[in-house]
Amino acid sequence: MGMWALLDAMWEMPAEKRIFGAVLLFSWTVYLWETFLAQRQRRVYKTTTHVPLELGQIMDSETFEKSRLYQLDKSTFSFWSGLYSEVEGTLILLFGGIPYLWRLSGCFCGYAGFGPEYEITQSLVFLLLATLFSALTGLPWSLYNTFVIEEKHGFNQQVLVTIYADYIAPLFDKFTPLPEGKLKQEIEVMAKSIDFPLTKVYVVEGSKRSSHSNAYFYGFFKNKRIVLFDTLLEEYSVLNKDIQEESGMEPRNDGEGDSEEIKAKVKNKKQGCKNEEVLAVLGHELGHWKLGHTVKNIIISQMNSFLCFFLFAVLIGRKELFVAFGFNDSQPTLIGLLIIFQFIFSPYNEVLSFCLTVLSRRFEFQADAFAKKLGKAKDLYSALIKLNKDNLGFPVSDWLFSMWHYSHPPLLERLQALKNSKQD
Repeated sequence: MGMWALLDAMWEMPAEKRIFGAVLLFSWTVYLWETFLAQRQRRVYKTTTHVPLELGQIMDSETFEKSRLYQLDKSTFSFWSGLYSEVEGTLILLFGGIPYLWRLSGCFCGYAGFGPEYEITQSLVFLLLATLFSALTGLPWSLYNTFVIEEKHGFNQQVLVTIYADYIAPLFDKFTPLPEGKLKQEIEVMAKSIDFPLTKVYVVEGSKRSSHSNAYFYGFFKNKRIVLFDTLLEEYSVLNKDIQEESGMEPRNDGEGDSEEIKAKVKNKKQGCKNEEVLAVLGHELGHWKLGHTVKNIIISQMNSFLCFFLFAVLIGRKELFVAFGFNDSQPTLIGLLIIFQFIFSPYNEVLSFCLTVLSRRFEFQADAFAKKLGKAKDLYSALIKLNKDNLGFPVSDWLFSMWHYSHPPLLERLQALKNSKQD
């Protein structure tokens, strides 16, 4: 009876108070749900202390333990940063932070000689102040994540200029054409076999900022380019070269004659992928193109944008939405965008996000199957393990956590599907 009485009391409130209460209630509901899922996954990190049987022959216990500890540190960081973010957002709403910032931006405009009729100018100042506030409050968390957690686990290759490294440096990354050779020839042959309009293949020095591996393609119509991170390629990996330079020699394949120290370094290095495995990874990525996944995602995105702006046009004139967030005397368009897209659309966005996650996982399995049709199942199997190892990904996941969060299927599920493919 108490719960129903509370709901009845809320329903009898003015519309603007119901809206405000519903926004806060939903925000905390989502936060608690996310925290519940995160704690389930954290329990997996804590209790899974041995390499799964499926990976016993291909993942050593040291790598597994490094991955487990990395994910534990990340989950701890996510809990505290998430709690801070939720409390901060709640306090901003309760104490009228949004209307205060709007009035403050109006004061700055007034000092510059712009009156209330200059709404666009005031909106730009509001955005600037909001961005500065967000950057300042988020900077300590960003620094801790980059220079404590990532540094501790060997991923941080940055200097102490986070904004430059994350946002400016990629604009000036060195894209080097992949040299002529067997790998480039095989990439071109594979692209031609599926009618992919490849024009150039580049290697980018991603290792300057991170040790994570990646590959992607871009371009319009008949002008496509493939980009490989140097950390993906075994022969380009800076980490591999550093180990060789430190040892003063090229490690032998059989390890015969090498010192125990050199053997240990070679064993534990972030190795990247062999040429056959790189081709398998590209076969997966090209599968997304061949199967129309990119086009389908664009269509879904456009349909969603159309729906959201249609609903925005319907709701922007509702005065109670503005009053609910402290705007009693004005209805600025920018504030309307903020209220509707960030708060009112929150339930819709959560449902849409989950649906897109499910669709993305389906696309990943389809792309894996496409690579299998190209005869790359065995190489993709080993490549996925290496990439998971290089990125310190943890191969075991709580089923509910992964279902809600993972846009890519968990490693063991993908390996099982490829294992069945190899047996077929």
